[in-house]
Amino acid sequence: MSIFEYGFMQRAFLVGILLAVITPLIGMTVVLKRMSMVGDALAHASLAGVAIGMLFGINPVAGAGGICVVAALAIEAIRRRLPRYSENAIAIVMSAGIGLAGVLSGFIKNSANFNSFLFGSIVSISTAELLGVCAVSAAVLLLLILFRKELFYIGFDENAARISGVPVRKVNFLFTVLTACTVSIASRTVGTLIISSMLVVPVAFGMQMGNSYRMTVLWSVLAAVGTTILGLFISYYWGTKPGGTIVLLEVACFVAALGIKGKEMGR
Repeated sequence: MSIFEYGFMQRAFLVGILLAVITPLIGMTVVLKRMSMVGDALAHASLAGVAIGMLFGINPVAGAGGICVVAALAIEAIRRRLPRYSENAIAIVMSAGIGLAGVLSGFIKNSANFNSFLFGSIVSISTAELLGVCAVSAAVLLLLILFRKELFYIGFDENAARISGVPVRKVNFLFTVLTACTVSIASRTVGTLIISSMLVVPVAFGMQMGNSYRMTVLWSVLAAVGTTILGLFISYYWGTKPGGTIVLLEVACFVAALGIKGKEMGR
């Protein structure tokens, strides 16, 4: 257990567990709304925010957060304008994010620092970044608990939720901002290319294991937390990238769950 003697690993475990709790909670609604690729779109948009932050000398994470919120609101606005082709909103915003990040990255002198956001660096976060993750995670968790029923209804059927009196537009706006904040704070820790997987894969695992909404959420969080802890141990002792290791473990859990489900159905 010498791994916990180092302050950077203590911070890595704390940040990893916090993100492992909130990402499946966000991802559950994302998956139910058939918008699993929204994480990819926001992640690519966050790269543009990182580039803007580096070019203008502001905190890259703050830049990622601002652009993520704008991108998330743009997805929601396009989705309302094109209700029959809502998936186009994700593709359009993702394309804009990739294009803007590609253009702006050419003006950044320290490209190594910019590239570190691609796969994250959870073991090198500072105390200030840790406090920021704690604050955002607490706010996201609190709001998700307060609006859990509304998000449940909207996730399954927006029209029925609207008829039932749920303020769909306001709740969607809130959820959009929460998703953007989660993606932006994770861009520095697990990486922009990894966060979308952490939103979706644990939920996919939970759907195989749980037989109700509540059990699906529980299994999703347990899988995310378990693979995060194991992934950090593996990355420390084997020298692998933490973000990629965690995602591969999550995919392995999903594949194992498919195998278990397949055997049960075959009986």
